[in-house]
Amino acid sequence: MEEIAFTMQLKPGVDAEYKRRHDEIWPELSALLTEAGVRDYSIFLDRATGRLFAVQKRTEGHTTDTLPALDIMKRWWAYMADLMDTNPDNSPVVTPLERVFHMD
Repeated sequence: MEEIAFTMQLKPGVDAEYKRRHDEIWPELSALLTEAGVRDYSIFLDRATGRLFAVQKRTEGHTTDTLPALDIMKRWWAYMADLMDTNPDNSPVVTPLERVFHMD
């Protein structure tokens, strides 16, 4: 199992709406993420800064690199674009994080 972490940035004052949309995540998007090999995905919020911290566990041989080309992913990004910093294609601006410590 591979584990990655990254940050994203919310716009001011939208944290409740961001949570609401994720509480109602589209079933077809959840199924797509599972099919691509995502087995565990958590997003945490630092309310003081609006910074999101995400952790994903992915299976060996995952296909998450194909997700950006899929229509459902593009629609989700467009749906979320008004809430967060995004790239020109509406994908969230993601800052990968380097693991510097781990304890089992």
